[in-house]
Amino acid sequence: MLKIAVPNKGSLSETAAEMLHEAGYAGRRDPRALTVSDPRNDVEFFYLRPRDIATYVGSGALDVGITGRDLLLDSGSLAVEIASLDFGESTFRFAGPPRAYTDLTDLHGVRVATSYPGLVGDFLAKNGVTAVLVSLDGAVESAVRLGVADVVADVVSTGSTLKAQGLEIFGPVILESSAVLISANAVLPGIAVLQRRLQGVLVARQYVLIDYDVPIALLDVATKVTPGIESPTVSPLHDPEWVAVRAMVPRADTNHVMDQLYEIGARAILVSSIHAARI
Repeated sequence: MLKIAVPNKGSLSETAAEMLHEAGYAGRRDPRALTVSDPRNDVEFFYLRPRDIATYVGSGALDVGITGRDLLLDSGSLAVEIASLDFGESTFRFAGPPRAYTDLTDLHGVRVATSYPGLVGDFLAKNGVTAVLVSLDGAVESAVRLGVADVVADVVSTGSTLKAQGLEIFGPVILESSAVLISANAVLPGIAVLQRRLQGVLVARQYVLIDYDVPIALLDVATKVTPGIESPTVSPLHDPEWVAVRAMVPRADTNHVMDQLYEIGARAILVSSIHAARI
């Protein structure tokens, strides 16, 4: 039975649970449950703190897990990323008092507060910078104002929280993070199925099916707009001068594609959601 680690709380938890449900796996009904067995799919879920998942998976205690790329790299675990799951995006940057620091080279001997000492320490070492890491658990924005650090390294979205603390972002991006699927042994039975199912969920979320009728004379022009994943499906209609076309298109482009098809001469343009997919 494949043992899967799932975040039990935090920003990754809800979306991870939704993806697994859409992929056909059983979820927990009681939010306090620590484990859920799914014998139909030959898996067992373990609900853990996101920061601990990489450690459990890297040790071999669990086979595969969903966590953040930032947490994986910070842990020093033997687990590796085997797939990106395209949610939970975050960006790590340095921030300090305005105009006090402009480049990584300014951080030699400087106190850097962070909740990710492994991640930040590795980044600084790879860039030949020797700084003093101040490890904090949780928000670090107040570290400079309270005098325990000179600079912070933290997750940045709009930068408004840092600005409110009198800090400005500088230097390169430390890491672009998102939710990832991790394992220390990616060839274990069941992991390939899990990957395909989760990939199918991503495809279903990112694409829609578009159906339309178009004159045969305009088919080549229309299918350049809707090339599909491999090739569109083209079917004859009762009128021999028209055909029906079906193709997958990016969900975000749906209305632009419909507009283009209509202008070309396509009609009866319909869009359907995809509930599951295997590509």
